Order: sequence, then C-alpha cells, then structure tokens
Amino acid sequence: MGEGVVNTGHPTNSWYAATATPFPALPALTADTRADVCIVGAGYTGLGAALELATRGVSAIVLEAAQVGSGGSGRNGGQVHTGQRNDQAWLEKTLGRDEALALWKMAQDARAHLLALIAEHDIACDFRPGMIHARHKPGGEAEDAAHIEHMARVYGYDQLALIGQDKLAHELGTDVYHGGLADRGGGHLHPLNLALGLARAAMAAGAVIHERTRATAWRREGGAIVVETPQGRVTCDQLILTGDGYLDEIAGGAARARVMPINNFILATEPLGDRADSIIRSNAAVADSRFVINYFRKSPDGRLIFGGGENYRPGFPPDLKAFVRRHMLKVYPGLADVEVTHAWGGTLGITVHRSPFVRELAPGVRIAAGYSGQGVMLAPWFGKLLADACLGEGEGVEVLSRLPTPPFPGGRLLRWPLTVAGLSWYALRDRL
Repeated sequence: MGEGVVNTGHPTNSWYAATATPFPALPALTADTRADVCIVGAGYTGLGAALELATRGVSAIVLEAAQVGSGGSGRNGGQVHTGQRNDQAWLEKTLGRDEALALWKMAQDARAHLLALIAEHDIACDFRPGMIHARHKPGGEAEDAAHIEHMARVYGYDQLALIGQDKLAHELGTDVYHGGLADRGGGHLHPLNLALGLARAAMAAGAVIHERTRATAWRREGGAIVVETPQGRVTCDQLILTGDGYLDEIAGGAARARVMPINNFILATEPLGDRADSIIRSNAAVADSRFVINYFRKSPDGRLIFGGGENYRPGFPPDLKAFVRRHMLKVYPGLADVEVTHAWGGTLGITVHRSPFVRELAPGVRIAAGYSGQGVMLAPWFGKLLADACLGEGEGVEVLSRLPTPPFPGGRLLRWPLTVAGLSWYALRDRL
C-alpha cells in the first residue's frame, strides 16, 4: 500500500454498496476535452467542488480512477463529528485564539453546508443526529467537564453534556466504558449514498464525471494546465487534486510526504431484532477514546455497524469478518451468536498532526487531503472552498494552509517504517 494505494471500485462485501441507491455507470474519458476546472477524484471533496462550480456556471470535469464514492467517501464509518480534526484547545495553543475561532466557524459552516446539501438535493443518506465519545479508561471526567465549559464560554457551543458511567452503560448496552461526553451537534449517515447524491446533484448542475479514468500526470502548456489520462487529456485553467488516502504520483512529492495512507475496517451484523432496542438507545453514533478507535452505530434496519482495527501495510487482512468481530466482541460480548453479514475495508489519509493538508501547490493547482477521519463533515465544504479559490474568492484555503502539516520523518525511504513503528506503539498502548 504505502507508496500507491489502488482503488478498484466499491468493495463487494460492503453493506453500503449493498444498500446504495441506484447509480448509473459513467463513461470513461476517451478523447481530448477542455474545461474551466479539472478535478481529480470523485469523493466528497471533488464532488463538493464540482457541484459548487457547476452551480455557478463554471465548466468542471471530474476524473475518477474507479467509481464515484469508491474510495474513503463510500467506505467510512459515516460519523459526522463537530469541529476540526484537532480540538479547539490544540488549535488555540498551536495557532492562537483568533485562528482557532476562525477554524471553529469554518467547521460549523461545514456542518450547516452538509445538512443543507442533504436537504436541498433530497439525498437519501439517513442522517441521524447525535454523537457519543466514550472513555475506555477510568478518569478523564474533569477534563471533559472543562472542555464543555470552555466550548460554551469561548465558542458559544452548548451542545455538549457529560454522561456518567452507569448512564452510559444503560445507553450503549455495554459496561466496558467509564463515562463519556454527548455531542448533540454530531450525527451519522450512509456515506456512500451521500457521495452518490452529491454526484447526481453535480451532474444535474452541469458537471461532467468520468469513471475508470485515472489522471496520471499534469503539466503546463502555454497558459493552460493539461491533465493526462490513458485515453485522453483535459486542458483546463485550474486543477483540483483530491483522493485523501488514495493520492498517487499526480499529487507530487510534497503532498505524498505529508499524507500517509492507512487501512481501517468495518463490519455489519445481521438485523438484531429486539436486541437493537437496548444498544445505543438514543440512536447516536459512538466513538471511543482509543488511539485506534472503535466506532459504531445502528443502521435503520437495526444492524450494528462497527468499525475497529487498522493496519499500516499493503492489503487487508484475509478474513475481515473475523478481524473486526474480535474488536466488536470486546465491546459487545453478548453478540457472539450474531451473524456478521458484511465486512469491508477502506483507506484514509492521515498527517503528522492530523490536520488536513489544504493549499495551493502551484499557481492554479490546489489540493485537499489528509482528513484523518474527519472527512464526512469537512470534505464537501472544503471542496466548496477550493471552488471559491478557483474563482478568486474567499480565504478558506489560505486559512487552512496555515495548519501545520510537516512531512513524515525519515524521507522517502524511511518515512513508512518509522511511521508504522510509531503508530504501532500507540496502538499497543490501547491494550496496556
């Protein structure tokens, strides 16, 4: 995987793919063409950019190496977290209060934008409100209380509340956690249907999407940018690069040195019947405090959608059902008799500090990647910000470019083994 993750399409055993709304296969690019803006990648970021540009009368062509939403956008846990990937205290310490406030407002704008897109374009992605952050070790209640007070006083955010250990056990239907924090501003949804809905909306507005069309390189030719593919080229004035954990050579060395792909895995159980009533009673999404987090929620038909475990090497474990089931049973041992009907994996991009890598790489060439698990809410909005920048509007890309995203240590040859060693150490601490 490390230096080139291949996306071959929607995973065959994904519950998301099995329950996706019908979507037509889109033709590959087979001839030279021109557009105002070329976008590489048909995930949330690329589709968000294409929708914004097309809505404003700008011609946009999206090149997707596999299928719409077949990367991380259609494989993730579907959790909608509030805020940036880093919490506000970290942002204040790193960038100062004013920048932290601007980034919080941006994240709130991203949430409002996501909900508006779902409503305006009638995207059937089963959005449900509510998020619970569960502590997997004793202690931490004082820190959570201080965080709630700080967010209300400084940012005016009043959607957070403490949950005691007993109340959380009743809510989740498991006693393995030590209390937590509820965020009424979070939520969860069907991530593939969100991507497909964004694609429909973008195409209805006039954007063109080509599937099975890998962008292999770009170059300048006169005053234009030329994007190469196996069967044709796109000449454009502006270029947007997306792909998160699936970035390849077209993104260039600076981006690939800062965004590292890792694999994450999810299962879906059979419908739980009456047992579903005692698991996550409020129907919120849940994420725990482990470094390699467990995250889970219920589907509309009463399945448990459970994400757990990751790896940092090429390929997925041979038996994904067993791999994720082991993590699920540590949280819900009472589900040992339940059939796992689906299991799949996906690749996400992380950065050293988990801050997204968003900037102008060269005149007219911009990128957004490295969401580090926060892309469901942020990526459609970041796509809009990239579109704004193409039109010479807004300061969003400039603000995001000030987030620290240093290269992973070790250079081209050693960055992968050094990073894997570090991630493996933190994963080990979860078990200590």
